[in-house]
Amino acid sequence: MDDSTGAAPQRRVGARLSPRQIVWIGLRVAGSITVLMTAYYLLPLDRTSEALAVTTLVLGLVAFTALVTFQVFQILKSPFPGATAAEALAISVPFFLLLFAATYVVLAAISPISFGVHLSHTDALYFSVTVLSTVGFGDITAKSETARLVVTGQMITDLVVLGVAIKVIVGAARRGGRLQAQPADGPPEPGR
Repeated sequence: MDDSTGAAPQRRVGARLSPRQIVWIGLRVAGSITVLMTAYYLLPLDRTSEALAVTTLVLGLVAFTALVTFQVFQILKSPFPGATAAEALAISVPFFLLLFAATYVVLAAISPISFGVHLSHTDALYFSVTVLSTVGFGDITAKSETARLVVTGQMITDLVVLGVAIKVIVGAARRGGRLQAQPADGPPEPGR
């Protein structure tokens, strides 16, 4: 909405981001990632229970789904859908990775046999990224049944994130671009 008139912002066909807008997007992404990383490293994750960790993971995945849904609506109404989609991915993917990394820290603290080694916050983040990227160096592996279930859950949700969430975000950017190219009074009439 335009703050001064209350009307929806006009889409300008072929509009480009100004350098100031690019810097602002970069600052929002950097700020969001900084807040997420700071919270991840400061939270006392090694002082909680397995039930709380799993509950937090489930609630975190619900929050992730809500975040992606919100981002899709933002992309659709954005005058710069491609930039908004890039920003959405730059924020939602770290959130997703940190969510699983936090769960791995908790599992390793509760039961040292979960991964066969103590996992620091950095180790857990590294492991979460290797699971997402399917690299699997083998230096950290899930040893307990609970840890294997959580890692399996990450693998499955990784496929969903890569296969569905990214497709939805990119699709929203394309649709937003098509909406942007339409005249302000609506789609063209058939036969014109």
